[in-house]
Amino acid sequence: MKRAAIYARYSSESQRDASIEDQLEVFRRYAAGLGLHVTATFQDRALSGASSNRPGYRSLLAEARRGSFDVVVVESLDRLARKLSDVASLHDELQFHGMSLHAVNVGAVTTMHVGMLGTMAQMFLSDLREKTKRGQLGRVLQGRAAAGKAFGYDVVEDTERGGRVINPAEAVVVERIFTMFAHGVSPRAIARRLNDEHVRGPDNRPWQDTTIRGQKERGTGILNNELYVGQLVWNRCSYVKDPRTGKRVARPNPLERWERTDVPHLRIIDDALWHEVKRRQETAAFAMGRDESGNALNRAHRRRFLLSGLLTCGCCGAGYTIMAKDRYGCAGRRSKGTCANDRTISRHEIEARILKALKQNLLTPELVAEFTRTYQEEVNRLTKEASGKAAEIESKRVAVQRKIDGIMRAIEDGLYQPSRSEANPCDWHCWHRTSKNPRGLCTRGLAVSWIWLRGQDLNL
Repeated sequence: MKRAAIYARYSSESQRDASIEDQLEVFRRYAAGLGLHVTATFQDRALSGASSNRPGYRSLLAEARRGSFDVVVVESLDRLARKLSDVASLHDELQFHGMSLHAVNVGAVTTMHVGMLGTMAQMFLSDLREKTKRGQLGRVLQGRAAAGKAFGYDVVEDTERGGRVINPAEAVVVERIFTMFAHGVSPRAIARRLNDEHVRGPDNRPWQDTTIRGQKERGTGILNNELYVGQLVWNRCSYVKDPRTGKRVARPNPLERWERTDVPHLRIIDDALWHEVKRRQETAAFAMGRDESGNALNRAHRRRFLLSGLLTCGCCGAGYTIMAKDRYGCAGRRSKGTCANDRTISRHEIEARILKALKQNLLTPELVAEFTRTYQEEVNRLTKEASGKAAEIESKRVAVQRKIDGIMRAIEDGLYQPSRSEANPCDWHCWHRTSKNPRGLCTRGLAVSWIWLRGQDLNL
């Protein structure tokens, strides 16, 4: 009985979580009908198929390379991936490992299925993106929000999406933030003050300095949201997914592509306060190089150390980051002021502590033996794969050489003729005589046929 692995996925957080269980039940029935024994299950919940960087999908690939099953079963190819290249890549890899791919809606997946259905899945994704943008543009032109709810507003429950109304309590906080910043208070100090007073921020999260200042060129952050002065602005940025990480990357659009609509009923800040904040932003701003995506270049060149991104504060759970030269400290205390942990530690000291602990606890004879065994198994697997690929390449080389030899024999035997422009034309087309063919062998496009030459009967 062949071993089968099943993969299930749904893409939207608004879909039922039971969708996975429904798919798994269908898979089990399909596998039972084919006499397959289900040995592994992989799933991704609320993750788009536009990227292959999904935990369940990556685990499926890893187990396939280990030969853990013989057949992979999915509901349809678009559940597996929404990009033709990802579907084709997985299909080729499964074939290389001697495995087959089945979709419940089509059965055994062939190259034709990969080409046709994979293309349709990718076209559907592109078409959905364009229809979504068209719908957002229509709502913006009607004075309705095209995206999420900004702080200071409530959603209007009606038949049309995108309706907003001012939230009086949050509007007071917005006006207070603008006023404090205009009077010289920094975004970090504003965030700390609001957190000390237990004023909840967007989505009931604590305030951060980045929430307040945002990025001026992208229109993000409280201080840059033009909705507070009665201007609904859409299409500031385009969002694309990085194929390596699956994360969305924002790219600022030119000003001529921005869409603006007046919504005076949503105004919270008067023009005088708004312009005062803009003047202070210009005064406090300094030139900073950015890449093509608008990201500050100092982030791209920021040094990374052995423990970068791996340390957390034991009091609040925030990250422990470099606060001063070679010293780690709590990022929650620095950006939010919500943590009382003011302790910092030298980078060299914490690295030495951790490396010493690893040496003492991981370099025991038992663990070294297990590592050696696992490492040797992986090396053997990779060597086997490399040998298989080498044999496949050699087989292709022999086939190509065979074709070349055949072409050379055809030329030597006189079965090749230059084009008409290279030879003397005749009434019909070019021909030649050979010692093996005294009657004249005519070739056109490597097709051999007997012809009448200048009206002369060749006694065929």
